[in-house]
Amino acid sequence: MKKIIVSLCLATALISCKKESEKLQEPDTIEDSTATLVTTENEEQKAPIKAFSIQEINEFLQKKNDTLYVTNFFATWCGPCVREIPHFKSKITELSGKPVKITFVSLDSKSDWQTKVPQFTDELGIRNNTILVDGQLLDQNFFTSNFKQWTGSAIPFTYMRMGDKTDETLGMISEEQLNEKINSFFK
Repeated sequence: MKKIIVSLCLATALISCKKESEKLQEPDTIEDSTATLVTTENEEQKAPIKAFSIQEINEFLQKKNDTLYVTNFFATWCGPCVREIPHFKSKITELSGKPVKITFVSLDSKSDWQTKVPQFTDELGIRNNTILVDGQLLDQNFFTSNFKQWTGSAIPFTYMRMGDKTDETLGMISEEQLNEKINSFFK
């Protein structure tokens, strides 16, 4: 019962972003949630998008070292998510060679993992910085274990961590806010 309620909450949160693009044809096969690599047909030359298990995403979010981890949770159909991605992409280029890792976490439906997500990430040039997570497996324990504020109720959501210092932003982040938040970690 608890899983159903959490799944409904997550579904409601994801629906809160307006669906702005048409649904592509669904693939014939779908990888399970612990699959490690997902590629589209005719995409062999491109880096595959890695799917993380819940354990792997937990470990990733809890890394504590001298690298700044900027993690942006998004979906391809979320308008505010799509509008903020170029800010992050420009920071990837600007901060190249510095101890900053910017990662996009797609919460799209698994049925879109082999079609819509690769196409979207290729169009925006973020494929190599994107991972997949099965949002239906994210429960309340996941949110309370990893975040102070985010309950999974809405996206976009940006989480930053460097050592023990963290920052959470629920909702769309402007380029100026992103710059300020990243710079605050290096003061």
